[in-house]
Amino acid sequence: MAYVRIGGVELYSEVAGEGEPVLLLHGGWCSLEYLQAQADALVADYRVFAFERPGHGRSADVDGDYSYARMVGDTCAYLDAVGLRDVHVVGFSDGAIIGLMLALAHPGRVRSLVAISANLDPSAFDLSDVDDDGDGGAPDPERLAYERLSPDGPGHADVVLEKLFRLWTSEPHIEPDQLARIAAPVLVMAADRDTIRPEHTLRIAASVPGAQLAIVPGTTHGLVRQKPGLVNTLIREFLGSIGAGATRSTGRPPEPS
Repeated sequence: MAYVRIGGVELYSEVAGEGEPVLLLHGGWCSLEYLQAQADALVADYRVFAFERPGHGRSADVDGDYSYARMVGDTCAYLDAVGLRDVHVVGFSDGAIIGLMLALAHPGRVRSLVAISANLDPSAFDLSDVDDDGDGGAPDPERLAYERLSPDGPGHADVVLEKLFRLWTSEPHIEPDQLARIAAPVLVMAADRDTIRPEHTLRIAASVPGAQLAIVPGTTHGLVRQKPGLVNTLIREFLGSIGAGATRSTGRPPEPS
């Protein structure tokens, strides 16, 4: 466990395991704890990298609104900081959007992508169901996690949520035909009762050349926690199917362009 300085901000980072590098990108209003089951499933065979974006988990917030473009920039800066030229990406929700945008803007950095519950524009996202993790109305576990982990203190939670809702109702804006430029192997995954409409997920998968599609039954937007065994099996089988076909990382950041 350590902190990496990105854009003048100390971001919490975790690195574990050995093997080809996999980068986990958490969702909005989540800490890395939300993807702990996926990290545990991958660490036996991969070197797993993960960091918490500003305002999430153990990373302090930053002034101003969030944007996916900044998140992509922070992700590239994180890869540079840990010495990775390219990496397998597993992104959930906001992390999946970042993964898609990273594969479009920086294709040489993405060996493969697992995009879980991504959306291309705000119209696909049902915000009335954003906290539906199948918890039967129990207290929001992510708010409790925020209050426990955040260096900004419990009172800053509503500030982060307000910024996230402004983000979710205004971004992203990815045209489906743009996805045809993605050359990396892609697995598109979502829940059968996701906050992302099923037809939207199907459109993402149909727009990425050669993309695989997995709809996890009996789950909502919290599928990575509701059925971690099935989700992890799908991720591991996808990564395993790529095998030696992936480009090996040099262990060095790319040369400046």
